[in-house]
Amino acid sequence: MTPEIKIFADPIQVAREAAVEFVRLAEFAVQERGLCSVALAGGSTPKSLYSLLADDESLRQTIPWNKLHFFWGDERHVAPDDKDSNYRMAYEAMLSKVPVPSSNVHRIRGEEPDAQKAADAYEQELQSFYQLEPERLPRFDLVLLGMGPDGHTASLFPGTTALNETKRLVAATWVEKFKTYRITMTLPVLNNAANVIFLVCGAEKTEVLRTVLKEEGAAQYPAQLVRPFAGRLLWLLDESAAGESR
Repeated sequence: MTPEIKIFADPIQVAREAAVEFVRLAEFAVQERGLCSVALAGGSTPKSLYSLLADDESLRQTIPWNKLHFFWGDERHVAPDDKDSNYRMAYEAMLSKVPVPSSNVHRIRGEEPDAQKAADAYEQELQSFYQLEPERLPRFDLVLLGMGPDGHTASLFPGTTALNETKRLVAATWVEKFKTYRITMTLPVLNNAANVIFLVCGAEKTEVLRTVLKEEGAAQYPAQLVRPFAGRLLWLLDESAAGESR
């Protein structure tokens, strides 16, 4: 499926468009199935989105919070109260401010000393929530992703073993540049989503983004490998990131 690309003046406008999409997709999923499953991303632009959803009265009141289930596309190998925790960021920006039942918040246990055990436990969480049969994939209603200047997305970094994972739903991957493990959903899970939305802002990402958005040629960056099998792929960019991609 050909990706959609929308370009906005600044990160604030990117977050606002993402909020409109979030509300629309949540309402649709709840009407269709009675619930909506969302995989959250870390990063500054997603944080602006979360704050907007929680703080904007007109948006917050239209969201069926008790029907939403929140997961994380990836997590740092840290405790939930650590300043680097993706869970902590989403909790402080959004989840602590809205009426989401605690049972609907499915965080990765980044405080587990063994990163592989944390990945195993989260994979079991997905299998249980989706009642998956062997070799079946979860289908998220919405996966939110960012992209780093090196083309990574979630915690799928260039050259890491997780990029080649085809059987696991969640992987523990060593990221040499940070000398640490990360826990991340794998490409088969991301690519089975009904909707994937990338939020990308900043001029430091322009060069890589130009390559990522090319549809021809072999993939050079992990973000290029996110191509939903039977879903929608939407890129929301600010003008700084878009550069000549416009």
